[in-house]
Amino acid sequence: MISILLAAAFGLILTIAGTPLFTKFLVRQQYGQFIREDGPTSHLTKRGTPTMGGVVIMGSTVVAFFLALLITMLLTGRWQPPGLSALLLLFLMLGMAAVGFIDDFKKIARKQSLGLTAGGKIVLQGAVGIIFGVLALVLPDSSGWTPATTQISFTRDIPWLDLSFGIPVLGVILFVVWANLISTATTNAVNLTDGLDGLATGASILVFSGYLMITMWQGNHLCGANAASGICYDVQEAGQLAVVAAALIGSLIGFLWWNTSPATIFMGDTGSLGLGGALAGFAILSRTELLLVVLAGLFVVISASVILQVGYFKLSGGKRIFKMAPLQHHFELKGWKEVTVVVRFWIVAGLFVALSLGIFYGDWLLNNGGVLN
Repeated sequence: MISILLAAAFGLILTIAGTPLFTKFLVRQQYGQFIREDGPTSHLTKRGTPTMGGVVIMGSTVVAFFLALLITMLLTGRWQPPGLSALLLLFLMLGMAAVGFIDDFKKIARKQSLGLTAGGKIVLQGAVGIIFGVLALVLPDSSGWTPATTQISFTRDIPWLDLSFGIPVLGVILFVVWANLISTATTNAVNLTDGLDGLATGASILVFSGYLMITMWQGNHLCGANAASGICYDVQEAGQLAVVAAALIGSLIGFLWWNTSPATIFMGDTGSLGLGGALAGFAILSRTELLLVVLAGLFVVISASVILQVGYFKLSGGKRIFKMAPLQHHFELKGWKEVTVVVRFWIVAGLFVALSLGIFYGDWLLNNGGVLN
């Protein structure tokens, strides 16, 4: 618990203090956001706002995590090195953030709203996802647990839903494909949500808060000593995953101070792709892959609005379901103020998180005979 509190505090302090300094640097370099011409006209005033704020979020999260572990070790006198699961999560987050950084930098260099090509982005994200997927399956800890398994998970692994089909090599290949599918979906979802001041930042705070509660609960009910007392969780170093979640939450809250309307800085693709990578990492490493659909429900809804809009546009010969996609822009064009859209979408995100936590805890209760512990 000490390390969780420290991680959140350090993340908050680092982004509160570091974001305005980074903003000044971006302004001096004239690294500003370029706004798409076909978007809401109210967004044109945001042209030139510094972007790539995800650099501060990512950096603060990593520093906060390691500082929290270091100080906890000094306070308790117990050696607690970074665990494999936490390191893999940070790798996936930073790897996707690096792809986003390249995309952001290309936009700035070309002075337009287009960065990496779709193909280039897929190749780079795929490379990060493949490395993550393979390492998560083949690197065991001292207890023989690997960070991930070939079983698809909901609130925990589903034994009969195994991607290996009894063939280990096939399991590795299909798991890598599965991991890439999840990470591609989450990075795109957060990227699509990052269209209004503070929207993606606030929604991410809520979703990672859900993962903080889940991993803390898992850490108190790990298999081993608890294996005979009902349901338990085969999650490697769940406690350190909770520390990463806390560091992310603190960093995002500090960033939201500057990113809320009117934003003085945007997270850019560096932030949205990095946060998407972190979401995928939490889902896979905490064995809650299918639960992610509920937990990150707002991101799913916004992504679905784009898919429906594009699909219906092509099938109907030019007709639209929404005034504009992603969904947040539809409500803007209906006359909602930007702040109204953001706050209401935060409420929706919070309701999805609450529902997912209810499902997670309800599953634990049902499998423990309904006994409250």
